[in-house]
Amino acid sequence: MDSLFLILVLISILAFVIGLIKPSIVLRWFPAAKRNRKYAAMVFGISTVVFFILFGVTTPPATESAVDSEQVEQEEETEKAKAEEEEKAKAEEEEKAKAEEEEKAKAEEEEKAKAEEEEKAKAEEEEKAKAEEEEKAKAEEEEKAKAEEEAKAKAEEEAKAKAEEEAKAKAEEEAKAKAEAETMSQQQAVKMAEDYLDYTAFSKSGLIEQLEYEGFDNSDATYAVDKIEVDWKEQAVKMAQDYLDYTAFSRSGLIEQLTYEGFSNDVATYAVDQVGL
Repeated sequence: MDSLFLILVLISILAFVIGLIKPSIVLRWFPAAKRNRKYAAMVFGISTVVFFILFGVTTPPATESAVDSEQVEQEEETEKAKAEEEEKAKAEEEEKAKAEEEEKAKAEEEEKAKAEEEEKAKAEEEEKAKAEEEEKAKAEEEEKAKAEEEAKAKAEEEAKAKAEEEAKAKAEEEAKAKAEAETMSQQQAVKMAEDYLDYTAFSKSGLIEQLEYEGFDNSDATYAVDKIEVDWKEQAVKMAQDYLDYTAFSRSGLIEQLTYEGFSNDVATYAVDQVGL
């Protein structure tokens, strides 16, 4: 009840302040003649005083409330402490019993583990001795086999090295003889053929014709083209791509153009397939 009167006091004070500023707001239910600051101050001033007196009357004595509250809190604290003590004693008892049980189980486990460890150590010792004996015999056998293998490998290596040396000497001799037999015109034809292939794509017959156009005779031009290593399929693919970069072709038209350039029909078809036409 005291809380209600406190709220009414606060509302009356608020209404009193508002009535002094704009009485028409708080006195809207009163006749127009009474909607003034004087009447608002009187009404809400009196209500503030009345509600404040009622608040003071209904508020219980602080000392009595404090004593009752303190007594209740003390009883609750005592009851709580007692319950905690009992709970603690029970927990300690359970913990003690659990610790004894675990200690007993641990002792039994250790005894069992010790017996198993001794048995395991004995078995391992016997196994180790047996393994060492077998390993020793195996090592001797492997050493003997290894020595025989090394001797055999050494003999084979020496024979292989000798054969490679002879083959190398023979190849160098043949290369030297072949290089000496190559004419200056053939060397120039080879160089020009390589230069042309670095610049653009050719078929085999087309490259021979180009070398002949440059003044080499057919034998030197043919020699040069046979001398260099060329993937003619790759050359066909490259030429097909060059044509497509320059202008548009149908599939059959591009195959025909590549054939005209000196490629076989199979190689021309392969090249057109590779460029995706």
